Amino acid sequence: MINLASSTHIGRPVQQVFDFVSTPENDFRWQYGTLASARLSAGASQRGTSFRSIGHLLGRRIQGTFEVTEYEPNKKYGFKSLSGPWQTHTCYTFETDNGSTQIDISTQVTRINFFQVNQRVLETNLKKQLQENLSLLKDLLEENSSVSRQQKDSIRK
Repeated sequence: MINLASSTHIGRPVQQVFDFVSTPENDFRWQYGTLASARLSAGASQRGTSFRSIGHLLGRRIQGTFEVTEYEPNKKYGFKSLSGPWQTHTCYTFETDNGSTQIDISTQVTRINFFQVNQRVLETNLKKQLQENLSLLKDLLEENSSVSRQQKDSIRK
C-alpha cells in the first residue's frame, strides 16, 4: 500500500476552494494527467454519487470510476475507486484560515499490477504528481483572486 499526504494554503475563501475541488468536471484543470472527468450521477456531489475519470500515468491511458464517500460542505470531500488500474481512497480536508483556506489531502493506493513497475518508482511518481496538483490548484484559484485585485486597484486610481 502507498500512503501519500500533502497540503497547501490557498488565498481564497473555503467555500470557493471546496466547491471547485468537489466538482469532478474541474479535475482536468488542476490534476496533472487528467484528461476528463464527469459525474455519472445526476445532481450535485454528495455521498454515494459517482464519477468517471480518464487520464494517463507513466505513459499509459487509465480510466476509473469513483464513488464519493465523504461530503461535508466546506470541511471534507473524499472518494474511493470502484474500477480502474488500482484501488484508491482519497480525502481532502478544508479549514478556514483568516479568510483563506488550508487544504490537506491524503491518498491510499493499493497497487494492482497494471503498471508492472517497482512500487517505489510508482510512489515517487504519485507523490510528485500530488504536490504538482496542489501547486497548480493554488495557482489557478489565486490567479483569479489577483485578477480581481488588479481590477479593484485600477478602479480606485
